[in-house]
Amino acid sequence: MNAPSSYDPAPIYDSIDIDMAVKVLSQTAFSPFFTCFIPIFYVFQGYEFSDPVVLVPSIYCAVVSAFWLLKWISLLYRNQGSLFFKPDPLDWSEQIVVVTGGASGVGELLANTLAVRNVTVVVLDIKPIVTENYNIAYYQCDVSKWEEVEAVSKKIIDEIGQPTMLVNNAGVVQGKLIIDLKPEDVYQTFGVNTLAHFWTLKAFLPGMIKNKTGHIVTMSSVMGFAGSVQMADYSASKAALMTMNESLRYELDKVYDAPGIRTTIVCPGHILTPLFSTIQLPTNPFFKFLAPSIAPVTVVKSIITALDAQQSRTIYLPFYTNFSPVLKMIPSYLRDICQKFSGADHSMRDFKKVTARRTDEGELPHANGKH
Repeated sequence: MNAPSSYDPAPIYDSIDIDMAVKVLSQTAFSPFFTCFIPIFYVFQGYEFSDPVVLVPSIYCAVVSAFWLLKWISLLYRNQGSLFFKPDPLDWSEQIVVVTGGASGVGELLANTLAVRNVTVVVLDIKPIVTENYNIAYYQCDVSKWEEVEAVSKKIIDEIGQPTMLVNNAGVVQGKLIIDLKPEDVYQTFGVNTLAHFWTLKAFLPGMIKNKTGHIVTMSSVMGFAGSVQMADYSASKAALMTMNESLRYELDKVYDAPGIRTTIVCPGHILTPLFSTIQLPTNPFFKFLAPSIAPVTVVKSIITALDAQQSRTIYLPFYTNFSPVLKMIPSYLRDICQKFSGADHSMRDFKKVTARRTDEGELPHANGKH
């Protein structure tokens, strides 16, 4: 299967999916501002408030308004926000952002985008980032190994300063059946996808706690909510990040008295990056509409928005991933229908590992990673 032409412009009709529909509906049918005009319109036409044509839209508007109000209050509570005052704007020029796995994919785009904002960016990766931005510093580091993270973190703090933001983005996927996984595969998956988060937190979090400010971004996955064929190690490694992020939040709030350190977790679906470039997803229009793949720029925008807002967030992308936490609560036959519709048990059948290949795995048959 050829790597998706995800990096090429798509026809306009390919961009029409449920995410676009939800965005439009959120500004119209599910907007308190928009829906409040419906009963007002009928009142101006001479109808009484007790008339169904006025009463029903009024109740609907109240329900919609209550939903957004409760969501807003929850966000304020989580981030110690004020009902009347916004936090001071974030001074990007004073930020030092560490991005793991910043040499490719989402990490590379995030690093370069932040650098354009005059942010000091530190990239940790086993290979160097290709960039023309002078304010990106690269440190070679295998983040799955504590000894390397510890040594590099000391150099970063000494040479650049105490990081104010940490984006744990590095990831790897093996795409093998459980009994076909080598010990080296499992060690690498959990080392990069899970343990690296603990190592970078051990290295950089103490400085943030001392300053009572900072932001930790954890890159998880929708696969952390669901298991599928040839994804056991990957799904398990991403599931671990869910509870790690929760525990981190409560430790910051209850133990270190540092609620000002924000924690954002990102749970994306399929991102159009080399990591999953050889996956085979269903091609039928219905699947593409309900479960579209997302471009790296979409993920980067969401991360930067959370950083800029100085808010702890849970980011689900695209829209269907919002329902992934309930998969374990629905009847088994419905769960199997979802599994079949997604093609999850067949999508990795011809998968070839393109990124983070170890020396014992050899080179790909084709240099460009296509087959």
